[in-house]
Amino acid sequence: MADQTCLASSHGGCFQMRSLALILSICAFVGFNTQSAISQTPASDATPTMSGSGASPNNNPDRLKHVVEQLVAPPRLPEHEQVASGGSSVVEVTLTVQEKKLQIAPDATIWAMTYNGTVPGPMIVVHQDDYVQITLVNPSTNTLIHNVDFHAATGAEGGATMTTVAPGQQVTVRWKAIKPGVFVYHCAPGGLVVPLHVVLGMNGAIMVLPRDGLKDENGNPVHYDKAYYIAEQDYYVSKDENGNYKKYNSPAEAFGDMIQLFKTLKPSHIVFNGIANSLTGDHALTANVGDKVLFITSQANRDTRLHLIGGHADLVWLGGSFSDKPATDYESWPVVGGSAVAMLYQFREPGTYLYLNHNLIEAFAFDARAEITVKGEWNDDLMKQVSPPRPLDE
Repeated sequence: MADQTCLASSHGGCFQMRSLALILSICAFVGFNTQSAISQTPASDATPTMSGSGASPNNNPDRLKHVVEQLVAPPRLPEHEQVASGGSSVVEVTLTVQEKKLQIAPDATIWAMTYNGTVPGPMIVVHQDDYVQITLVNPSTNTLIHNVDFHAATGAEGGATMTTVAPGQQVTVRWKAIKPGVFVYHCAPGGLVVPLHVVLGMNGAIMVLPRDGLKDENGNPVHYDKAYYIAEQDYYVSKDENGNYKKYNSPAEAFGDMIQLFKTLKPSHIVFNGIANSLTGDHALTANVGDKVLFITSQANRDTRLHLIGGHADLVWLGGSFSDKPATDYESWPVVGGSAVAMLYQFREPGTYLYLNHNLIEAFAFDARAEITVKGEWNDDLMKQVSPPRPLDE
């Protein structure tokens, strides 16, 4: 195990100590100012109608039905209606911060920053014009200040300003989901602490469905049989003088080394759903021939590009916006850093499909790929081996 002296080693130790001191100062500053911001926020029951939201001006969130959403670990999504059966509601969600050691590869361990113990954090699903009532819990066993910035929210840095909590605190904030689509959320305490928390796994996604459900390029209703949430995660784990990945006794102990490494923009690991090979082999996703499967992919830090080997994006909502018509029949599609994108595909043949980052180096030299095992009957009309391998005709 690396001890505290690693921060004062001959490899930029003085800079690392100053960086760590700066980070901790930022945490304290953000926490102090957040409390001031919260205390100065006026309370109001008024709910203005916003452009494009379709909300009634008479909606009062204090009088709406409350629904507690039971979050689940990715790649699964919580139980939800694809078409809202009633009016707007207040969806209560609890995210509990866990600072935990995580084995991200056979030879590498990090102090992960997580929401509800997973990388990525759990998918949240609501409908447009619902209210998201988020309770963020930072147990006293943690060591750092945390918060959550919802890219789907409007105002106060996506809620980051109002949700900042020190260890031993919790906070509840409510915001209205006025934009339909899929969006990233992540921790954003301020300064260099933001990328540190994000690349240590503290990010997730929320899906805001249109109240009348998804539509295809012609405006017709679209139903999916299954949905999976896949997040690409980049990590920056330093090595010691012997070429072994370093281990640390606390999250903050690693920060100095991480700052130096991530400034190179060269990740040590690129994986799907937090751990190497987390969605392959025995952990592969499943589907049947005929299933329409919605794949939601996020990347909270770097740009990536997705491809389904053996299939296409029948529909892809580029940029994650459900307000726009989906594009059709894409072979590969981008996920810009700090965003999520939804893609729907109907499986037509059985077999094992690869869903991957089509920077093939990152897919295979790293582990940015997933497998989908599809069962069903083979269709010779779509593909048939006319002749098996045989000696050359000479």
